[in-house]
Amino acid sequence: MTPSRDIGRLLEIMAALRKPGSGCAWDLAQNFATIAPYTIEEAYEVADAIARDDRHDLKDELGDLLLQVVFHARMAEEEGTFDFGDVVTAITSKMLRRHPHVFGDEEGSTPDAVAGLWERIKAQEKADRAARGGARREEQGALAGVPPTLPALTRALKLQQKASRVGFDWNDPRAVLAKIREEADEIEAALDAGDTVDAGAEVGDLLFAIVNLARHLDADPERTLRETNLKFERRFAFIERALAERGKTPAESTLDEMDGLWDAAKAAERGSTG
Repeated sequence: MTPSRDIGRLLEIMAALRKPGSGCAWDLAQNFATIAPYTIEEAYEVADAIARDDRHDLKDELGDLLLQVVFHARMAEEEGTFDFGDVVTAITSKMLRRHPHVFGDEEGSTPDAVAGLWERIKAQEKADRAARGGARREEQGALAGVPPTLPALTRALKLQQKASRVGFDWNDPRAVLAKIREEADEIEAALDAGDTVDAGAEVGDLLFAIVNLARHLDADPERTLRETNLKFERRFAFIERALAERGKTPAESTLDEMDGLWDAAKAAERGSTG
């Protein structure tokens, strides 16, 4: 079978996989809920390929992500709600509607002007949806439109951004830093009281405050934490290599020994960038 550059061929393949009697048993057993985790996973794999600057993997991962769209659209077509063509029409209309500075007469010569224009358009879309009765009550407030299924750090950031637009925000990142210290003190107080359950709950408040500080510093918390995760992996691998040269594993080493190698890993990184 010769691969095709036509999206129609991919739609045909998906339809064949979902055809009762002759399709794939696994594909036929899926529904929107079971496929959703794969959709999220594929989006993260796209982000990972971009972070690694790997264009070959990016091409493949974008294909995997596209397959998720095709899969959901096929299941919707089977139940008679919409099909892939409707998805394309919906996003095409949205792009035209949200870019009147390109396809219409609105002004939007700077990124900030475009962002403001987008917010006004999205607010109007939300109002229109509410007028049609399509918005749930919780979707009609200032914090509406932030999906609960987002990663927690990203959702915290978006909630804070929305609250900031209506004036619920600090003006100085140092005020956020003070809040972080306050939350840390509350964790310590809970630990002193022997209440680990309350201490654990307070950790959530601390994380939320840290996201707020990242936002005030124009640092995306998800990206920042991903970079820190990679740094941790890199430095721990340095520890493992150094211990292997001594004929040891981390489990056979002391914490002081590994701490010393951690400091050596940090020093080596500073030397390589200096």
